[in-house]
Parts: sequence; structure tokens; C-alpha cells
Amino acid sequence: MWSTTRATGTSGNDPAERSRMWNPLGGGILTCVNSAQMALRAVQLVAQRGSLTVTELAAELRVAKSTAHRVLANCVAAGFVRQDAVGGPYVTGAVVKEFALTATSGVRLRDAAQAALEDLRDASGMTASVLVLEGRTARFVQSIEGHGPGRAATRLGRVLPAHCTSGGKAMLAFLPEAELNRRYPSRRLDGLTDRSITDWDALQRALAVVRARCWSANLGEADPAVSGVGAPILLGNGDPVAAVCLAATSDRLHTRSELDAVVPTLLAAATRIQSALRGAGPA
Repeated sequence: MWSTTRATGTSGNDPAERSRMWNPLGGGILTCVNSAQMALRAVQLVAQRGSLTVTELAAELRVAKSTAHRVLANCVAAGFVRQDAVGGPYVTGAVVKEFALTATSGVRLRDAAQAALEDLRDASGMTASVLVLEGRTARFVQSIEGHGPGRAATRLGRVLPAHCTSGGKAMLAFLPEAELNRRYPSRRLDGLTDRSITDWDALQRALAVVRARCWSANLGEADPAVSGVGAPILLGNGDPVAAVCLAATSDRLHTRSELDAVVPTLLAAATRIQSALRGAGPA
């Protein structure tokens, strides 16, 4: 895949030279055959370092900054990396995290969650979903619509501000403080309804409550007609990889007693999915 040549001084005007990248392990320069290889190298650097800027990638690949920017833009489009703030560094994206999860556990998130979601929906009658974090948003990657009166419509594929959803808050609560601050450098919180949290200190207090009880509530914060309750799905190191949640219309799920009635079943589903991901038991 890679051919090795001896490093020599160049002007950088030769297209072949512009496609070369330095081998950090030694042994000279690795000649990049195509843009796909540059993208793979970019993803590797992000995974190794935790973050990567356009300038750093340009230096590593020995290409112009405009070329490095295009490489990273393609990686963002494919979900391999993400950029949480304009002009900020690039960090690992959801696709890479799912690859890592698959490689280490032998079980994909969707496979681990499917049966648990079906049982959760059947036991509660409510819409059961799995969400993952994408920067400051939460994406619904699985959703099974509930049955009976008061069911909420499936939100499969929707992306909402993480702090406005029960599953999003459940994941944010278990992020390391430095990671949370990196995702919200300006601490700006946009609301979707008049019940959304838009104050940073208020969000911090809400997340502290979530950490203490391991579940989060959303009472009309994303949609005034819908309420939800969510729990984090944690990796072995305690980092949130996803969240599982239940949703129903606010007339069916609103009071503390109504929330308390479904929390044990929700937490059991989260534990079941965690165990499947970690290879400790069936989904």
C-alpha cells in the first residue's frame, strides 16, 4: 500500500511531491497513492492524538493547507471525524467510535440494542430509542414506536440538541468535564421550546442530578407535547457510547410517579445493552 523513498528537499510544486507524507515511524517519506490514503492517514492521526488541526495535517502530509482542509472535509462528510466549532480542531467521529466498539466487543451497538429495545417497548408501551452523541447534538439511530394511546412517533434519524433530549443529557452527564467544555466552548445553549435549558449553570446542575441517579428526564424540552426518560450506555471506562430512552405524549408521561414507574425497566435495558457490548451476556 505504501512505497518508501528517501526524504529530499523539494519546492513543493511537483504534484508527486505534494502527495507525499512523512512516515512518523521513520524510514523516510511515504508516497500517498491517492486521496483515500490521505484520508485514512488523517483518521489515524486524529485517533492517535485525540484532535488534529488543518495546519498539523498539512505538515504531516506535506501538502498545502487547502488540500489538508479538503481531506478533513471528506472525513467529516463520511462521519470519521467531526469539528465541534468553526476553526476548531477535528476529533474522532461517530463512525470511528462504532468501528472501535465493534472491534473490541465483537457486537455492534444496533445488534446489542435491538432485542432490549423491543422488550422495553413491549413492557412500557412507549416508543423506545437509542441515541448517540454527535458533537453538541444527539442522533436517533434506532427507534421502535410504542403502542396504545399516548405513544410518541418514532424519531429515527432525527438530530436534536443533546441538552434538549433525555438521552442526550444522559450522555452529556457522563462525559469528562474537559470533553464537555470542549464541545461547548462558548457555553451557548439554543432552546427548542420554552422548557429547554438555555443557561449553562442550569445545565451543569441538571447533569449533576443525572450523574447521581443515572437517568435523565425531558419534559417538553424538545417538543412541548412529548416527554421522555433516558439512561446512558457506558463503555468499560465509564465513557458514554450511547443512550436508551423512552418517549410518550406529555399527558401519559409527565409526573414524577409516572417517571418512577418506568425508570427501573429503562435502567435494566441500559444494563442489558452494556453487558452485550462488553461481551458479558446476550442482548
